[in-house]
Amino acid sequence: MVVYGMQLPVQSQSTLYAEPWEAGAGPADLAEIARTADRTGFDYVACCDHVAIPRRLAGPMSTVWYDPVATLSFLAAVTERVRLLSHVAVVGLRHPLVSAKAYATLDHLSGGRLVLGVGAGHVREEFEAVGADFDGRGPVLDETIDALREALGPEEYPEFAGERFAFKELGQRPRPAQERVPVWVGGSSPAAVRRAALKGDGWLPQGDPRDRLPARIARLHRLRAAAGVEGPITVGAITEALHVGEAGWDVGRRTLTGKPEALAESLRAYGEMGVHQIQVRFRSRSRTELTDQMAAFAAEVAPHLN
Repeated sequence: MVVYGMQLPVQSQSTLYAEPWEAGAGPADLAEIARTADRTGFDYVACCDHVAIPRRLAGPMSTVWYDPVATLSFLAAVTERVRLLSHVAVVGLRHPLVSAKAYATLDHLSGGRLVLGVGAGHVREEFEAVGADFDGRGPVLDETIDALREALGPEEYPEFAGERFAFKELGQRPRPAQERVPVWVGGSSPAAVRRAALKGDGWLPQGDPRDRLPARIARLHRLRAAAGVEGPITVGAITEALHVGEAGWDVGRRTLTGKPEALAESLRAYGEMGVHQIQVRFRSRSRTELTDQMAAFAAEVAPHLN
């Protein structure tokens, strides 16, 4: 069974993917897009995480990066069903108890709709500014995931003892609404795939081309089996950009466009290679065109994905 979700526009505006209309958009646009996702069967909406962008990267990345906890909490209040994904939270920038407090509150307020996506991060200056360990960010993330498992569990007074972090006799309420908050691990490097296999409930690859996914999915399952990790893992994929129907404007040569049946046939290949959720992105020239595309995808493409 393949489900579909989306990274929200507006909240991150890298020049690699932001549409021109997003520069003038704001909270009302985000809310309407989230409501559309909620109404039309999207599994999740997602928000990125950066604390601060150095000037040397501000050209391609921009400095527009909404805070994921604040943004997803805002959207939780205007939606009822859709899940709320951090894609991805750079949890190594913060002490695990700080992250646990924020994300447990989000899960509590949303009625148990949080999916905690985590990743190692890549901006050195960001780590240095907050006093976090950039060079050791991989091992820090590994331990932080373990600490978050405890801190987001059912116990009011969680306990953890690691090389970098330790806590006990410290209570945090409210507790998450979910008994187990799903943790999806982002990244496509060998270390990230291993981390997802050994520690994750899901894997969020970084937009891997279709021809590379099967080998990485196979490695994910091999590592998981070899380590004796039981239980399912949700395998994700980021699709090509989409436009439902024949576009009357230049949507780019790499965009999948055309009749719904043809789009569904192309996207079914992801399920055939072992993907459980696809993250879709639509080319658009306005908020209205985007929400129309979302509705068309849900009504005309999604029913044929499985």
